[in-house]
Amino acid sequence: MMQIAANSRLKLAMYLAAAVLAVAVVYAVPGRQQAQAQSGANPAVEGGPSASPAPTPSTGATAEPVAAKKKDNSIDILALAFAGGIFMIPILGMSILAATMTIERFIGLRKERVLPEGLVTGLGSLGGAQGNFDPRKAYRLCQQFPSAAANVIRAMLLKVGRPISEIESTAAQASQREADKLYTNVKWINMSAGVSTMLGLIGTIQGMILAFHQMTVMEQGADRTSILAGGIYTALVTTFAGLAVAIPCALFSHYFEGRIQSLFHQIDELVFSLLPQLERYEGRVRFSRQGVEDNGSVDEKQPVAVPR
Repeated sequence: MMQIAANSRLKLAMYLAAAVLAVAVVYAVPGRQQAQAQSGANPAVEGGPSASPAPTPSTGATAEPVAAKKKDNSIDILALAFAGGIFMIPILGMSILAATMTIERFIGLRKERVLPEGLVTGLGSLGGAQGNFDPRKAYRLCQQFPSAAANVIRAMLLKVGRPISEIESTAAQASQREADKLYTNVKWINMSAGVSTMLGLIGTIQGMILAFHQMTVMEQGADRTSILAGGIYTALVTTFAGLAVAIPCALFSHYFEGRIQSLFHQIDELVFSLLPQLERYEGRVRFSRQGVEDNGSVDEKQPVAVPR
């Protein structure tokens, strides 16, 4: 059941990441077309009612300098991205992967999915002031609120009647397993940060090599400075793109790591609060799965806690 929920979250995150990418492309393409239209527009039209009249054949020679003054020198981000080279493709792939895993972790690390309030409240009410903690009811409550905390508590309950040190060790191992599960997709975000940085660097190195190679094979009278400048500024696009992906990935990864640590500190506090309730069963009873039916309920006719 937990695996099905994880797959559902991953699919939802992929759909959301694809939607964000599609919206970005939709807004980028019209902006590029508009910039091209403005750069190629007639100066007389741009001037509106106050524009100068159309030049006569005798003054037509002045039209070209006016058009040159109206030239749009802004950077076309989409065209620059395409000019960045082949390494822009894997950087784009890393950005999609990072966006997908980030959305999935925002969904998967909500508190009600890791440490439900109903589970904490229910376990607190089971003990009460009378100390009448019932492992059967606690197990049923964990089945009612499937989560990482419930998995840790269930592992403890299956060790009821054993020495308290063994219960603590079981709880620590179960807690580590659940933390590793939650940290799995965060590792993909870390990987995206590192790989994007390296891809940006190697893309820039490739662009620099090509720029200097072009200088060695160009004609003697060509403008070497402008060609070198154009090659360098295009080559640096991959570095910019790699860092633009890596920096948010590093920030989100740090946030998720802190989030997981905070949630499991709360789970540890819950475990420690239950240990005194379980200690009184040491050597007296044994908890078994035999009383748990397939539908997830506990059969009260078949005792779960039985004398040793």
